[in-house]
Amino acid sequence: MLIINANILPMEGETIETGYIQIAQGKIKALGAMDTCPEDAEIYDAEGAIVLPGFVDAHCHLGICGDSVGFESDDCNEMTEPITPQLRAVDGVNPFDRYFGETAAAGITTVLTGPGSANPIAGQFIAMKTTGRRIDDMAIKTSACMKFALGENPKMTYNEKHEMPMTRMATAALIREELYKAQEYRNKKQKAALDEEEDAPDYDAKLEALLPVLNRELPAHFHAHRADDILTAVRIAKEFHLDYVIVHGTDGHLIADILAEEHAKVICGPLMTDRSKPELFYQKMENPAILSKAGVAVAICTDHPELPAEYLPLSAAMAVRAGMDPEEALRSITITAAEIAGIADRVGSLAVGKDADIVVCTAHPFDMSWKIKAVFIDGKQI
Repeated sequence: MLIINANILPMEGETIETGYIQIAQGKIKALGAMDTCPEDAEIYDAEGAIVLPGFVDAHCHLGICGDSVGFESDDCNEMTEPITPQLRAVDGVNPFDRYFGETAAAGITTVLTGPGSANPIAGQFIAMKTTGRRIDDMAIKTSACMKFALGENPKMTYNEKHEMPMTRMATAALIREELYKAQEYRNKKQKAALDEEEDAPDYDAKLEALLPVLNRELPAHFHAHRADDILTAVRIAKEFHLDYVIVHGTDGHLIADILAEEHAKVICGPLMTDRSKPELFYQKMENPAILSKAGVAVAICTDHPELPAEYLPLSAAMAVRAGMDPEEALRSITITAAEIAGIADRVGSLAVGKDADIVVCTAHPFDMSWKIKAVFIDGKQI
């Protein structure tokens, strides 16, 4: 099919003021100016509307924290032990949660969703589309990152149980201990593979799950709000040579120069919440702008359900109001978010060969009067 007469903001390359997008088998086959438009049997006339890539929420808990159902549908935190890297969001997300429909209708076509921050090592996130019935079909990557957590949340969770970790020291120590165990496990497996006289270690699901993290095949996403927790994440990541991302990074504006020097990537958000706990003391709307201006790669997230996922574009608009460059803010919920999430080969921009995830809207999404006219996911209008 063809989308024609569109004002295309592709996020890669120049704006196409009056253009077309050709879709075939769920992918973008071609795009360009209308005077080069091919013929096709099925046509959607955008009538001059703005056309963007589907928005990407790089960190949330959509479908794993069920909407309005309570404990029965809350599969966010396995609080029976602090180290659970073997847990996989693909086994816990409910694609029939009604918020998927509302999220997709708001133009958010891809999310990274998974376990919460009660555990120092919580488990594996999934990168997935926001429409469908079977999660296996919706997945872009069933294992998109490993979730780690520092700071107040693990402390609070296990303080109530009078178990380790009750301090930031213990949280970091548990993470280090498990990563060292995984290194040793990897070394034993490698020796056994090279020498038949060497015994392979007994299978360990937790350590197996951490091997891709140690091998830099799976990014480590560190939940961290306070500046010292952010720098603990950087310290641990450097010790084990991890490919890492800071999630939330609330105090990032206090150490923006350091994070830029370390080439850290930060997923900021949720932006529109109150200072609900002590580690949010320095929370400010200007955080994404300060980080971005310092040279840090920034994505913006909702942390749904902390902020409903449908308000992702509004969050980026508020970041612009607080000083973020509009182009960088738009990238923070499209191509930069996809790059940080490791899925930019599929989503985040309108380019030949990428998934046909497309948002058609009446105005720029940072204009408070904007409305969505149509959303396409994998080439299908939803």
